[in-house]
Amino acid sequence: MNCPLQTRETADQLLDYCNRKLNPEAQAILERHIAVCPACREFAAGQKAVWEALDSWEAAPVSTDFNRKLYRRIEQQVSLREWLVRPFRPLTRRWNVAASAAGLVIVLAAGLLLNRPPAPADFVRDAAQVEQVQPEQVEHALDAMDMLADFNRQVKANADAKM
Repeated sequence: MNCPLQTRETADQLLDYCNRKLNPEAQAILERHIAVCPACREFAAGQKAVWEALDSWEAAPVSTDFNRKLYRRIEQQVSLREWLVRPFRPLTRRWNVAASAAGLVIVLAAGLLLNRPPAPADFVRDAAQVEQVQPEQVEHALDAMDMLADFNRQVKANADAKM
């Protein structure tokens, strides 16, 4: 027999043995296994101790006025909604304060929405102007770019030679 503690399904069988719910044939097979398996023997002993403790436990007697005390306590409990709303009750009793606060929020929201800066597209449209460029300016710019490219190549060559 494989050890019942190795899988959950067979572990349930070991629990049924401890609860005295197995049929006599399965109980005899499991008892032979428990005799040779220390892990199952320890598990069965622990479960037996738990069941004996539960069998010997007796609940304390319920007092005669238990129901009355229970219902009084239930009536005294405050719901979560009531607990959250309680601090704001004085404000709701004075509706003018609540209405003024709501009006203030609406005015502030409208002010923020109406006083926003223009979109970036408006700036681009206003700033876009075509400049006329003379051909000499283009030629001068291209010459300057060629001169900088040559300078960059020489600096890199000197740096590589030094290494």
